[in-house]
Amino acid sequence: MIITLIPPEIEKSYRPAEQRVVLHNISWSGYEQILQILGDNRSSRLIYDEGTLEITMPLEAHESSNEIIGVFIRAMTLALGYNLKSMGSTTLNFPNLKKGAEPDKCYYIQNEPLVRGKTVDLEQDPPPDLVLEVDITRSDINKFKLYGSMRIPEFWRFDGELLSIYHLDADGYVEVDKSPTFLKFSKEDLYKFLSQCQSVGESQALRDLQTSLRSLI
Repeated sequence: MIITLIPPEIEKSYRPAEQRVVLHNISWSGYEQILQILGDNRSSRLIYDEGTLEITMPLEAHESSNEIIGVFIRAMTLALGYNLKSMGSTTLNFPNLKKGAEPDKCYYIQNEPLVRGKTVDLEQDPPPDLVLEVDITRSDINKFKLYGSMRIPEFWRFDGELLSIYHLDADGYVEVDKSPTFLKFSKEDLYKFLSQCQSVGESQALRDLQTSLRSLI
């Protein structure tokens, strides 16, 4: 087993956003044992990709962005009248692919009726419709290949400053300007919300966002 420690890159404010540990040559059974040993009551998140295991310890800058973007997604679903099943960082394991992930956020939106009121079984149920990853520091795992193989239709990636939105087609992920799920909204709407959370506070920013969304719909 080879262990690689990845020192966190430093933001402009000189605060680390995540700390990462990467383990190589880990078997699927070894990964499952590590999941069992660590348990569910932890802040660390695991991603496994064919022998490579990355353990991420998110810090404040990471978790703040994660939570605020999650509030933004929930506000948009409410404004549009969509139902939502939020899975948080639920472990998405695909033993047949030898891949597993605990994304920052994942949601059922289009396929919400298929999993409503039940515990999701990925051997029978579709994968989540949308996955969010906050990657402010460098990840060793190719998230495009990982989530593409899981057939996640929509993948959002936030690097601390910019949001990238990807839609899955037959050849893999394609970056798009607008979310296929939320076509009425732009990334600028999110940037404004993030900025207002800093300037006027999260509660007031949410009230302003809800007012703005009502005018758009």
